[in-house]
Amino acid sequence: MAERSQPGLRQVLLVAAAATAAVLGSALVTSFLPAEIQRFFFHQPVTIAILIVGTAFVLWRVATRRPPED
Repeated sequence: MAERSQPGLRQVLLVAAAATAAVLGSALVTSFLPAEIQRFFFHQPVTIAILIVGTAFVLWRVATRRPPED
């Protein structure tokens, strides 16, 4: 049975930095929108839905990744 390598600290930190940048970036972009559109984003779970879909995509990619061939 082929062993799958565990993600290293560098990969974990890169994913954490990307997630943090996505959240901060969405907050920054939202701050430039008109008040009515801001209200929509703040009162509807749009950002949460986008983050859930993004997380599901990342988990799907990790789960279906093929191990490297030797």
